[in-house]
Amino acid sequence: MPIRLFLLILLSVGLSAAVQLSLKVGITAARTGRVAGVGSELWSMLLSPMVILGLGLYGVGALLWLFVLGRVQLSLAYPFVGLGFILTMLAGALVLNEPLGFSRVAGACLIIAGCVLVARTA
Repeated sequence: MPIRLFLLILLSVGLSAAVQLSLKVGITAARTGRVAGVGSELWSMLLSPMVILGLGLYGVGALLWLFVLGRVQLSLAYPFVGLGFILTMLAGALVLNEPLGFSRVAGACLIIAGCVLVARTA
């Protein structure tokens, strides 16, 4: 796989993790101090700047992923989506102080091993 396409895959996966972090921060901020009610809660979520940013990044990431899929075999590109789980987990731990247990770290290592094996087949 050409390095350019590999970097585009990593960028797309990185954007996916940034989307999840942005949405989580936006939803958490929108829910803080709100009176319970589906309509008002949904409205405040939709107007959250971080949610809007996350949805925008999601669109950019989707377009980038389409570009990648047009140039790489699906069976080669798609396993790298698993790296998004790892990046999202790390972002949650580093930015949101979410706990990382042994099982999560072990699972992340298995995902990394799988991505390395898939990349080696290219």
